[in-house]
Amino acid sequence: MTTVHRTCPLCEAVCGLTLTLDDGGHVTSVRGDKDDPFSKGFICPKGASLGKLDEDPDRLSRPVVREGETWREATWDEAFDLVRQAFARHADRQSIALYLGNPSAHTMAGALYAGPLAKSLGTKHIYSASTADQMPKHVACGLMFGDPLSIPVPDLDRTGYLLMLGANPLDSNGSLCTAPDFPGRLKALRRRGGRLVVVDPRVTRTAKKADEHVFIRPGTDAYLLFGLVRTLFAEGLTRVSLEVEGLEEVREQAKHFPPELVARRTGIPAEVIVRLARELAAAEHAAVYARIGTCTQEFGTLAQWLVEVLNVLTGNLDRPGGAMFPMAATESRPRRKPYRTGRWASRVRGLPEVNGELPVATLADEIETPGEGQIRFLITVAGNPVMSAPNGARLDAAFGSLDFMVSVDPYLNETTRHANVILPPPRVLQTGHFDFALLGLAVRNYARYSRPALPLGERPTEGQILARLAMLATGLEGDFDEFIISQTPGAAELTLEGENGAERRLDMMLKLGPYDGLSLGKLLNHPHGLDLGPLEPRLPGLLKTASGRVELAPPQLLADVDRLRAGLDTEPPELVLIGRRHLRSNNSWMHLTGGSNTATLQINPADVARLGLDGEATVSSAAGRLTVALEPTDTIMPGVVSLPHGWAEANANVLTNESAIDVPSGNAVFNGVPVTINAR
Repeated sequence: MTTVHRTCPLCEAVCGLTLTLDDGGHVTSVRGDKDDPFSKGFICPKGASLGKLDEDPDRLSRPVVREGETWREATWDEAFDLVRQAFARHADRQSIALYLGNPSAHTMAGALYAGPLAKSLGTKHIYSASTADQMPKHVACGLMFGDPLSIPVPDLDRTGYLLMLGANPLDSNGSLCTAPDFPGRLKALRRRGGRLVVVDPRVTRTAKKADEHVFIRPGTDAYLLFGLVRTLFAEGLTRVSLEVEGLEEVREQAKHFPPELVARRTGIPAEVIVRLARELAAAEHAAVYARIGTCTQEFGTLAQWLVEVLNVLTGNLDRPGGAMFPMAATESRPRRKPYRTGRWASRVRGLPEVNGELPVATLADEIETPGEGQIRFLITVAGNPVMSAPNGARLDAAFGSLDFMVSVDPYLNETTRHANVILPPPRVLQTGHFDFALLGLAVRNYARYSRPALPLGERPTEGQILARLAMLATGLEGDFDEFIISQTPGAAELTLEGENGAERRLDMMLKLGPYDGLSLGKLLNHPHGLDLGPLEPRLPGLLKTASGRVELAPPQLLADVDRLRAGLDTEPPELVLIGRRHLRSNNSWMHLTGGSNTATLQINPADVARLGLDGEATVSSAAGRLTVALEPTDTIMPGVVSLPHGWAEANANVLTNESAIDVPSGNAVFNGVPVTINAR
């Protein structure tokens, strides 16, 4: 038996794992790593299943090539040669598109090679799962702080009051807030006399553990948040401790959202709104945290903006116990021009570029619509947009019309079945792991690197696959990693270590990072991880805004407030759809069944009786329809139904209209989708 220690790559919690392998390299047990200073032995059902997932017999181990409706295995050289020929046939680079899926954020390859691959293609057609998830947060933080990656997280271990909206970390393990054992941290908050308030259209597993749960109509979080802001100003409860621009502009806009008006739109009584504002202001340490339920709605960016406005107004931004900015070990924040969006627009719908990419909600438009710049060649990396993007049925048909498609993916699935070539990455245990993205969102500064636990054999790493694609696109020859290193300021003065290019680049980033003396060698000497200390105040040094201050009222967001105000008197739809997270699965790329994982439509019993439903029902929207089993429960508010996404038999994304987006970010709207339900 062999014992290995590594970080779990299956969600954002970055838990340390201790794995036992037999002589054949098979995982015989998975336990939480008790010596990890961050996760301290915590493990969830996803992590416990790592061995079975790693040895999934459905995983591809060699490249496969599609010939008509059949597939055959190919050599790596043959597969890459087919891709080379496709690049030669598509000299117009605007006919090429790249889609990056959610797992890209959980791999070293995604962090180190996806960006260079996108740049090498020379196309404006870059898409990712970010515009089906978190883009509103990036836009709000980019406009307020000057950098879309400067995202504050709640200082969970020191806060005394946490207001949580649209998040269910007891199932998701946290999101845009890296916190292993999120449940334990919330319990500790309450044990030390703190208060947890959850605002959600469902009584989630997290809400059941809270001091208070507040029902809210889906899609109206921005109204509630503005009502809180209005109350703080009206009652003189603000305590701004930072240098900010735009305070008076926010005050003027908040006047349009008194609690009495907001109550009618949100379904939350005015007295509750006022009380929550007073509690936030009175707490010695408080933080407002909002996640995917508030991002994937019509006013997602305004909601994310107002979260940070509240943290500023209560004096809790960049303050211990409030909302703070982590400092990752590989952080590099060179000075640059102030953040902006819309440097180009999509060809068909004119949707603005954000963070160098276009909304996935318009990907089908760009494939289907003839003309200059029409997508004819698609590369997908670790993504299944047919199952995860809005109106997947339309994308399914669009992918079938492409001239050529190549997928870097371990599975033949709903998306990759359209590919001409599938290039499978190695198994998890054959891959080194460092969480470049997620450690920049950690509630405590920390770093850990895991070397591969099993030999790679005669096959490329995922990073080498992506590097090879980039080299085919550019005609670059030689060592790709050494080329990247040579282009990095300050790298020439370093002596770099590592068994391969990815490790050398990691060593370079650690040595150029913010922690003196940190290196790959030091992480290897700390196989259980390295505690880098609690979060510390970082403003104003972190800011990259033109003023050098927190921009509290970005014009781009103030312009969208008019759209929000117009909806104040709008009558809510009779029935709306929201999504649902599962404890045992993660988005559309990990299907663990059993337990609480069910592809059912949760619905309030009062709606079941009112609509005369029983057993199964047909759910319809502007995008599509499906028949699904009902799960009557009083944990969901009347007028709301909930369905998870990623399930082939009943996928919420079938009902999601790709024409509905959050305007500032282009993010798809998955929550608050109007639906009708009829007996089957």
